[in-house]
Amino acid sequence: MARRGFTLLEMVVATTIMGIAVVGLLAGLSGAVRNAARLRDYERALERAQLQMNEMLLDDRLPRNADFEGAFDASLSGGVESGWRARLSSFEMPPALVPGQLSLDRIQLEVWWIYGAQRHTFGLDGYRRHVLKPEDIPPATVAQ
Repeated sequence: MARRGFTLLEMVVATTIMGIAVVGLLAGLSGAVRNAARLRDYERALERAQLQMNEMLLDDRLPRNADFEGAFDASLSGGVESGWRARLSSFEMPPALVPGQLSLDRIQLEVWWIYGAQRHTFGLDGYRRHVLKPEDIPPATVAQ
């Protein structure tokens, strides 16, 4: 008479293999969740950076050749502490500096945020046209 079923040894081996597979699956799932959170924070920082850059490209009152900075509202960033630092400088000037001529400004924006215990950053550059005003031209270079 043939017996059907599994032996105790077969059950132990199958349970061990299943346990190893479940542990590997949970470890992979944990890594995926960490990556998703990291990418979510990066995406939020990128959106805030784009909005900040758009505001600065339109603002004619920004200080030239000086660093300025600010913080983002934590309630808009999912509770993540974040901020920015920027600098506006002349990028390309016409050969003869005369009021009314066009020049090109460069805005360098660095956005930072805290993830875990680390500070993460990335930078954006933006360019805009600028009409030269008399105060933009150094006194020694005024065309006569």
